[in-house]
Order: sequence, then C-alpha cells, then structure tokens
Amino acid sequence: MDKIPTFLLAPDSFKGSMTADEVCKAMEKGIRQVFPSAVCYKIPMADGGEGTAQSLTKATGGTFYPVEVTGPLGKPAKAFYGLLGDKRTAVIEMASAAGLQLVEPHTLNPLYTTTYGVGQLLERCLDKGISRVILGIGGSATNDGGAGFAQAIGIRLLDAEGCELPFGGEALSRLTRIDLSGIDRRIDKITLEVACDVTNPLCGPSGASVVFGPQKGATPEMVRQLDQALSHYAQVIESQIGIAVAKRPGTGAAGGLGFALLAFTPARLSPGVELMIRYTGLQQYVDKADYIFTGEGRIDSQTLYGKTPFGVAQAAKEKGKPLIAIAGQVGEDIEPLYSHGFTAIHSILPHPMPLEEALRNGPRYVEQAMAAIVRYLP
Repeated sequence: MDKIPTFLLAPDSFKGSMTADEVCKAMEKGIRQVFPSAVCYKIPMADGGEGTAQSLTKATGGTFYPVEVTGPLGKPAKAFYGLLGDKRTAVIEMASAAGLQLVEPHTLNPLYTTTYGVGQLLERCLDKGISRVILGIGGSATNDGGAGFAQAIGIRLLDAEGCELPFGGEALSRLTRIDLSGIDRRIDKITLEVACDVTNPLCGPSGASVVFGPQKGATPEMVRQLDQALSHYAQVIESQIGIAVAKRPGTGAAGGLGFALLAFTPARLSPGVELMIRYTGLQQYVDKADYIFTGEGRIDSQTLYGKTPFGVAQAAKEKGKPLIAIAGQVGEDIEPLYSHGFTAIHSILPHPMPLEEALRNGPRYVEQAMAAIVRYLP
C-alpha cells in the first residue's frame, strides 16, 4: 500500500465482552500493528439498545448526567442520560432505568416490572429545558405496556375504586379509567425520536408478551395473563380517549413501551441505526475512508433486519466503499449479506473455545483479527 490508509471503525458492542468504544480501540490497535501512521476515525455505534446513549454522547462530544430513578422492581436505581454536543439534544437509554441488567435472574418477574424510571428520565430532561430527545428502547426487563412511563409523566391509571394501579403489566387487567388531566404538557413541545428496531404490535401471537415475555422470565401462564392485560389496557385507552395504535408496528417494543410512547407523546419510531448514522455524522467519515470496518457479537441472516452492521454496510455501499465486518460468532447463513454492501465477514476467534474464554479475551482477539485482515488489503 503506497499511501497512508484511512479507516472508519464503526462497530456495535460485543455484548458481554466489550462496549462499542472498546471494540473501536481494539480495532485501532490491530491496524496500527501493520500501519502505524494510519488515519483511524472511531465512531462507536448502537441500534437503540444498550450502548446507544454512550455511543451517541461520546461521538458528539457530549456530557453524561447521572439520575436516581425508580428501577424495574420499584426500588431506587442509578440511571443516566446524555446531552449531545449540540447542547439541545438529550439521549436516553431506557435500559439504564428499566433494563434486564438491573434485575437478578431469580427476582425477574414481568408481571410486576415497571418503566416508571424511563418516564423519570424524560422528566429530568424536560426540567433541563431540552427540546429534542432520542430514546433508545432496547433491552427492557418490562412488560407493562409503558404504563409506568405514563404514570411518571402524570397520567393516572385508575381501578374501579378510583385508586392508582400498582406497577406492572398484571395490574392493567384492573384498569377502569384513564385520567390525562395531570400529564406534563411540556411533552407536547418536544421532538421525541425513538430508536426502535422491533416491528411487533402490542398484543397477539407476535405481540410483546408472547414474543419477548419468556426472555424476561414469563411462564406460559404469565404470557397469557400479560397479553390479556395489555389488550384490555389498549381497549380502555381506545374507548376513553380515542387513541387506537395497538396494532401499529413497534408498539410491542420494550414490553409495550412503544405503545405508550405513540399513545401519549409526539414520538416518532425509527430504526436505531438510522438515528445513529444521522446524529454521529457517519456519512462524512464514510466519504473520507478507504476502508470501513464494523462488527458486533454475532453476525448472521438476522443482521439484515436493522442491525448496526447492516446500517453501516448500507452507508458504505452508497459510496462504493469496501465494508468488512468482524464478529465473535458468524452464522452459516450469511451469504445474503454480500449483496447488501458487505465485502467480507470474519470471525475474531482464532480457534474453537468455550464462550467464557471468548468473552474474556475479546479485545485481544479483535486486535489480532484486525492485524491479520489489514495485511491482506490492497
């Protein structure tokens, strides 16, 4: 290679092993073993789930703000939001307030987990005078239809005796009346963009409870209870305030938080990686790069459905740039990816090994794989 090469490094996190930022750093180390003077643009990516707030905030030179909220089990939890470099846009990661990582496996029960803390984060942003909010809604421990979120922004969910419903999706079966008189009207004046890569509706065979409930600890009986409760919830909202959005794609995201966002706020749901590309200014770095690298923990046929590597590949393809993806696991069904902007796909693992070993040594394997790959670049 005659000239100094320019690389764009735009991976997602390798869950359980490395954040997207750590992947970027390991990628760069591998490249510099071969090209010490290479230009490396590091843009950590995400698709709306865990890591979205960190990636966007760091990429734009923003600031993190810690907030104590009500966690998914109703106990205090430490969450955060990011204020982007423009000082006008906040990014919230719902998983930081209501994510699976906040619940011990033996206490996980989607009948009672709540999204209340997510609403508290939004309220804190409103208190700061923020006019634009990006909300990533992946990785939830909840199945409450966003009821807790609604309560946190001032909506009252009442039973037949006029008492406020307790937290959790199970209680929604007792919902009798919706009181919107106390809703925080500042929400009407903000731009709320929701990073959502799920197209499931709220209820039914492809709804929040049936598809995602088991991942959150729901037994078959719990799934039935929750699906019926969410259906009743949607019916009450439709009959009392005339909002019928339960069948819209994405309303089943994050245990139905997508439904509450569409029902009670001016939210707009968009694929998470599209928002990341727009707010990080990724396209300008694609223009500058000779080679583009992306990656995440596993790449397979599901990558086509809005995952980070697919979004980066589309940006590269648009400019005719080579896109190389790395992953901890590579599925046997990746052939379709090559017609969608992927030039090559590589596993970082040097040999078969236990999962624990792969996770523990992720940064070293990324560095080694990158050094080996770039040696073959023309």
